[in-house]
Amino acid sequence: MAQFRLPRNSRIVKGRTFKAKDVKDPKTVKRLNIYRYDPDSGENPRVDTYEVDTSKCGPMVLDALIKIKNEIDPTLTFRRSCREGVCGSCAMNIGGKTGGTNTLACTTGWDEFPGDVNIYPLPAMPVVKDLVPDLTHFYAQYASIQPWMKTDSPAPSRERLQSVEDREKLDGLYECILCASCTTSCPSWWWNGDRYMGPAVLLQAYRWIADSRDEATGERLDYLQDSWRLYRCHTIMNCTNTCPKDLNPGKAIGEIKKLIAERES
Repeated sequence: MAQFRLPRNSRIVKGRTFKAKDVKDPKTVKRLNIYRYDPDSGENPRVDTYEVDTSKCGPMVLDALIKIKNEIDPTLTFRRSCREGVCGSCAMNIGGKTGGTNTLACTTGWDEFPGDVNIYPLPAMPVVKDLVPDLTHFYAQYASIQPWMKTDSPAPSRERLQSVEDREKLDGLYECILCASCTTSCPSWWWNGDRYMGPAVLLQAYRWIADSRDEATGERLDYLQDSWRLYRCHTIMNCTNTCPKDLNPGKAIGEIKKLIAERES
């Protein structure tokens, strides 16, 4: 059997261990194994281990990360903003012994993992530093679908109205926070991300196709009707399984394919 190894300078090495101090009860100590990488340093990526006294920490993984940065290691780098599962900034790969899941650190409790917590950046993206992925390409793909209402008819004196039924068609679509958890869990996007749009962007594309007020459905379907942009989806459904907002990108992609097939028949 052929065996493959990463290039020597990209292999993850064991890093430092930061012991918890002044702990009254050892049972309150939680170990977080965190990926560390600075491309400018020329050093290999490593995994540092931090012991956190959870009796002095909030309940979420993000609380532990903030405590580490504020009190233990100020060089640790990650994104965060709202702390309410709304902005998507703190998306990362979090897991225990059985592997990790792409999710939000602010809505994931460290007590969900019986042992150590392993924290890595979102996969399949270049790393800016530590837990911060480079989202440039992801946002460029999002911009390419023109995610705004497009109309040719004269603007009404007030707002463009929708029926209650048409408004309900947007449920499960508009709630996407573009955290990229689903896209970076998709094997098709891992291998073909330069051309395949990925589940998050295709979910957003369908959000505008499904909007009764938008008048560019044909144009939008024309853009997506491509063997790479849309049809690299093989319905693996990792995207739906990992979405921290419980959305179903796989279903949205299926609806786009269905609309294209209907207009071809």
